[in-house]
Amino acid sequence: MAPAKPVAPRPVVRPVAAQEEVSGVPCPVCGTPNPPGRRFCRRCASPLDPAAQRAPLPWWRTIWPLRRRVRAGSGRWIRFLVILAVVLALCVGGFFLLPAGRALFEDTRDKLSGVKAVSPVAVHASAEEPGHPAKSTTDGLSNRYWAAPGAGASITYTFGKPFRMVDLIITNGASKEPQEYDREARALRMDMEVTSADGSVHHKEIDLADKAGDTTVTTGIDDVVKVRLTLGSVTGLTGRRHVALAEVEFFQRS
Repeated sequence: MAPAKPVAPRPVVRPVAAQEEVSGVPCPVCGTPNPPGRRFCRRCASPLDPAAQRAPLPWWRTIWPLRRRVRAGSGRWIRFLVILAVVLALCVGGFFLLPAGRALFEDTRDKLSGVKAVSPVAVHASAEEPGHPAKSTTDGLSNRYWAAPGAGASITYTFGKPFRMVDLIITNGASKEPQEYDREARALRMDMEVTSADGSVHHKEIDLADKAGDTTVTTGIDDVVKVRLTLGSVTGLTGRRHVALAEVEFFQRS
């Protein structure tokens, strides 16, 4: 006789327990109620209290490598180090930019301020023709002039105390009057050598127009104690004529 086939046990049907109804704070995202005390939704894990989220980091914490979390109380030292680094950077930048910044500041003051004449205490020339001494260039009379034999001659002005030379005015030729201007030879170029109180020397090439009138030369040099003008190229030097320079005036801030 063949053995009987085993019979599988019948499944036991268990009654489903009624789902416990939860009453509490609804999720602001999905609306599912959550039991009291939960911080995140039991269905979608969204924060139940958005206002309780972590406050945003301050600006200095957003800069790498400060974005990582730091121990409580150490933020004060990090702020101090960041501020110190900024101050040092400004000091270094100011050190390198100071000469240019100061020059710009002084030039602006020169343009906004009035000027007044400065008279030298001594005037002498490397050479001069009889009757036309070097001091004629500072007597305030444009019909008197310094007569030099030719290019290469120089005239030097010495001042009693240092001053900031804003500019100077040169009256070329024998006179500023057109009918008298070209009766003598004239300089077309001069080399100006300015000596400051600390011994530093500044050079500037001055080009002069061959016409009657004044030529204003902007300088802006501090602590000037001596100015030397050396005649460069000249025109009209023929026969017994001489190179004439009628007037040189110096100005400082008023």
